[in-house]
Amino acid sequence: MTDTAVRVDGNTLRLPGGVAVRFIRTLRLPETGTHPLPPGLGEFPVRRVADYLDTVPEQWRARGGVMLPVYLREAMWLSFGATTEPAALQVGVGKVCAVSGKPWSDRLSRDPQNYVVLPRQPWLDGINSGKGTVRQFVAVPLGLGATVEGQVTGEEVWGGVQLQSFPLVEERLERWREDQRRVRAARPAMAYGAAMPMAMPAPAAPAAAGAPRSAAAMGLGVGGSMRQEVYKDERPLSDWAKTPAGRVFVHLVTPPEWRRITSEAPPPSPVNRAAYTQAGLPWFDYYDQDAEDLAPTDTLEGVKPVGDWIGDDHEPWQAPTPDQVKQLGDAPGKPVEDGDW
Repeated sequence: MTDTAVRVDGNTLRLPGGVAVRFIRTLRLPETGTHPLPPGLGEFPVRRVADYLDTVPEQWRARGGVMLPVYLREAMWLSFGATTEPAALQVGVGKVCAVSGKPWSDRLSRDPQNYVVLPRQPWLDGINSGKGTVRQFVAVPLGLGATVEGQVTGEEVWGGVQLQSFPLVEERLERWREDQRRVRAARPAMAYGAAMPMAMPAPAAPAAAGAPRSAAAMGLGVGGSMRQEVYKDERPLSDWAKTPAGRVFVHLVTPPEWRRITSEAPPPSPVNRAAYTQAGLPWFDYYDQDAEDLAPTDTLEGVKPVGDWIGDDHEPWQAPTPDQVKQLGDAPGKPVEDGDW
């Protein structure tokens, strides 16, 4: 029997087919110019909604999934490391596809492509908004119109992040496995995918029972632009399953709400980006010469940065020096309950 459960393994989400997703804290980029890839500054803690049914909002109980804490205007990227077999992964921000800008769908599409291909796509730092670039994922509250969801659909209902994985159809998967047995193509290690260590509190027991209330809902808007390609799928669409093998709704919660819901201290606020650069720490650049970049859609090209909605970004900025930019070339876990969304 095929296991279709999504599981939480530490702070890693594991979807069927060997898809592993981590949410990585990072430096927020200036909203002007195009920049190298920012560093990883540790993983966001991820907790199952099912473990806190007494304290999460009632709407979250219906949707299931997981939650993680984010600060206002905090930036993140999604790491897709440790994928064991080819997979197509849909990434939604407020149920808007981060690759195509189209409404969330239970089917893969090629025109435009509404998914990333794993393991070729090692990470995703933002929405596909320009040729060879993305605009950084940045957390903002719902209700201001600043999220990608608000700008694309005209309303803010869902927030959060949605993930959905599709495996190869059985015939293609068996052929791929046979090829792997004959030839093990070693890929270079991805230093960028290794986040810096950051101490995280151990999971706490659910807080005392009480009437759940509405949490401050958060979604993802966009920040600065960076050099990153979203790769075009080289396989025919018929190679992929028609229905998803697993899906999960990722709720974003403010640090105060995180503490109330989980009784855990949230992570410290992100590091000052000028101090990071002044310390000589690395930034990254990644290029796959054999892959073809997806063209952006008009929908996502037109999304405005959060600063246009909530004011200018006054955090000091110091560009990295050229020598700071580095060139890169199923485990046990608790199942995550899915719900209606």
